Amino acid sequence: MRANPFTDSLFQLVRSLEKSEKRHFKLYITRSSAKEDLKIIQLFDALDKLPEYDEKVLLKKLSPITKPQLANLKTHLYKQLLAGLRLLKTAENIDLQLSEQLDYARVLYNKGLKIQALKILEKAKEFAKENHKYNYLAQVISLEKKIETLHITRSSQEKTELLAREALEISQHIDSVVKLSNLALLMYRWFIRNGHARNQDEEKDIKDFFKKNLPENAHKVTDWYERLYLYQSYCWFAFIRQDWLMYYRNSKKWIELFEEQPVMISVEPGHYVKGMHNLLNAHFDLRNFDQFDLTLRKFQEYADTDLAKAHDNFRVHTFIYISGARLNQHLMQGTFKQGLAIVPEIEKDLNDYELYVDTHRILVFNYKFATLHFGAGDYSTSIDYLQKIMNVSVPDLRVDLQCYARLLHLMAHYEMGNYDIMESLIKSVYRFMAKMQNLTMVEEEMFRFLRNSFDVSPRKLKPELEKFLQKIKHLEGNRFETRAFAYLDVVSWVESKVYEKPMGDVVHAKYLESKRRVKPERATVKH
Repeated sequence: MRANPFTDSLFQLVRSLEKSEKRHFKLYITRSSAKEDLKIIQLFDALDKLPEYDEKVLLKKLSPITKPQLANLKTHLYKQLLAGLRLLKTAENIDLQLSEQLDYARVLYNKGLKIQALKILEKAKEFAKENHKYNYLAQVISLEKKIETLHITRSSQEKTELLAREALEISQHIDSVVKLSNLALLMYRWFIRNGHARNQDEEKDIKDFFKKNLPENAHKVTDWYERLYLYQSYCWFAFIRQDWLMYYRNSKKWIELFEEQPVMISVEPGHYVKGMHNLLNAHFDLRNFDQFDLTLRKFQEYADTDLAKAHDNFRVHTFIYISGARLNQHLMQGTFKQGLAIVPEIEKDLNDYELYVDTHRILVFNYKFATLHFGAGDYSTSIDYLQKIMNVSVPDLRVDLQCYARLLHLMAHYEMGNYDIMESLIKSVYRFMAKMQNLTMVEEEMFRFLRNSFDVSPRKLKPELEKFLQKIKHLEGNRFETRAFAYLDVVSWVESKVYEKPMGDVVHAKYLESKRRVKPERATVKH
């Protein structure tokens, strides 16, 4: 029997619990001797033992409970699980602590204990200010104003005027944060749907959109959250446009915010983790090898702290970003075979974290796995991973990745000498990419070379490869072509054939040469 969405949510929640959380829930719920609560313990235990959700099996385990009774029990269990988790997690979450203080103040106010309520609100206000939690600050001030307006509290005129000024300042501040966070969100969404800007028209569209939605005084903001969302907005704006230097500078500013106020790492671990991920990507795109290694080590040190392990969500994302960076490290160093050694370990962890990992992340990992196998000369396994991407049909999800998976799939078949299917593959991939408006000049040249090289003898192939190499190397300076080189190191692939060397050796030689001369602060972007 297929589970309904809510039942799936309940089963996922139970499956996500750690041993300490399960133990706490049992203690929390057994304090009550209500018969209904004892039944939800039975339901909890039954769900905890199921390898996958099956309502028929569940009803047998809980007999004589009927299907309608089961639905009510599920609703009750879900609420009690959330209540128990809230109680357990409050001490380690600032948002929950602020919510708790607000709840206490409301309870006291409703009991008629206005002065006590105001004292709690005053403490909550200071706590919210310390941690830049202005949305909560607005709620605190709103309740404070309500009490001062409706009752005689004997507050001074000065305090009342201060409260009015604070309310106005907070309102203006929240408006600024909302506009900047909206812009960051919309830019990120644009990238998830479309990938990088593919031509001047798309770049113009994204520039116009960014300019239209950027608040007038955005560059004068001083508050922590305003600056965070401003840097995030510029990060995505630069990333979409493939302006790697702007991307690097704003990723760096993003992390420097946390370095200026380290307490914010515990307040906003999600933003810190995402910032480290973007800074690593920026170093990768600019080939800032030394800085990449330093940032990755720093990130791994953070991942080992209790703070990083405190929340399932951020612990999983830390694993995802560090694993991706470890793979990138091998891709840019040309150490493909060494990179393959860590693939089984990452795949096992991805399987363990299946509940938390979205389709987009899986697609990216499969592409990196495929690229490593391709670089190591294992074209058959590369094709297996690429098929996993090509067989996923999710509208508006990384169209660019779907296109490059097909192109790499085509290259792998070419390497394996499957010339009998090359013509049909070329037509199929070309149609797909043209339909998605994803063809760049690099890809056009690649299709032209592949079409013309079927019947060329090995003796004549090398001059054709050299011509092809010159054409695509000339395109490396075009910013709208960097996308192709970022996803597929076509130049190194062709060089490996021209110079008759393994692709890994070619990439590694470039890595050693670049490492000697590239400095992060002087890194330049080709336009």
